[in-house]
Amino acid sequence: QVQLVESGGGLVQAGDSLRLSCTASGRTLSRCATGWFRQAPGKEREFVAAISWSGGTTYYADSVKGRFTIARDNAKNTVYLQMNSLKPEDTAVYYCAATASSSVPSKHTAGYDYWGQGTQVTVSS
Repeated sequence: QVQLVESGGGLVQAGDSLRLSCTASGRTLSRCATGWFRQAPGKEREFVAAISWSGGTTYYADSVKGRFTIARDNAKNTVYLQMNSLKPEDTAVYYCAATASSSVPSKHTAGYDYWGQGTQVTVSS
């Protein structure tokens, strides 16, 4: 069992940066592919970024490519999402997800077994 806790969300202005953290307890993240998803009010949860357990493979949604960076520090059992040049359309609850079933990260919610409670990111124009 893996418990995931996200942190780092907040209210920022367009063009600002935020770094989200996802810290695991109960089991090491070092053998888990990990992803970030987001959900805006009235919308489906959507893929943002994902990283393999080794960190050697990363995927990004087209909407965040070039602005967001996913990284992991297995020694700290933490995965990060660095978000730069934030836009109002990035406003959402951001969720961290992990799976020990595959070393290859998935772009789909069904590919993950463990989810955090989410952290709110609000970008004002």
